[in-house]
Amino acid sequence: MKITLTASLLLFGLYSLANPLVEAAKQRLEYTVIYDGSYQKIAYPMGDVEAGKGVCTDVIIRSYRALGVDLQQLVHEDMLVNFNLYPAYWGLRKPDSNIDHRRVPNLETFFARFAKVLPISNRVEDYQPGDIVSWRLTGSNLPHIGIVSDQMAASGNWQIIHNIGRGPQSEDILFKHTIKSHYRYAVPEQQQ
Repeated sequence: MKITLTASLLLFGLYSLANPLVEAAKQRLEYTVIYDGSYQKIAYPMGDVEAGKGVCTDVIIRSYRALGVDLQQLVHEDMLVNFNLYPAYWGLRKPDSNIDHRRVPNLETFFARFAKVLPISNRVEDYQPGDIVSWRLTGSNLPHIGIVSDQMAASGNWQIIHNIGRGPQSEDILFKHTIKSHYRYAVPEQQQ
C-alpha cells in the first residue's frame, strides 16, 4: 500500500486540514481579480484596493486579513520605527501606508523580522500548508510571493496559492522559480 506524503503527514499530525490561513487563501480562489499593482490611495488601517484588483501580495494580505491580521498596519508601524531596515528600491523617504505592504521585498523584510524563518530547500517535505514562500521569477528576477496550499499537485509538490497575473490560482509552482525566502507566520497572540 502506497502512502502519500499528505496521508503520512496527517498520520503523524504534522499539519491540520483546518489550517485557517490555507482556508482563507483558498477562499481567494473564488474571486475574479484583474492583476493591477498600480498605486492607489487606500484607507488606513484595514485599507484595501478595489476587490476586483490585486497582485501576488494581495493574496497574502487578504488571506491574513480574513483572520483579523492587518499586514497593512503591521508593516506600516514597523516601517515607521525601522524604516532603514526596509529596501530602498522605490526612492521613498518615509513609509507609505498605501503601498508598502503590497511590495514583496517589504513583506520579506517584515516576515524575516517577525515570522519563523525556515530553510530553503528543494525537498517538498520541508514545506507545510500555510507557509509563505517568495521567489525571484526565472527570466525576469521579479519578486513573487504565495501561500503553500494543503493540496498536492500530480508531481507530489504542494500547490501554491498565488496571483502571478491571472488572478488567484492554485498551481504547482513551488520549485518552478528560485526560492528567495520561506516563512511561517502565525496570527499574533494579541490578534486572536
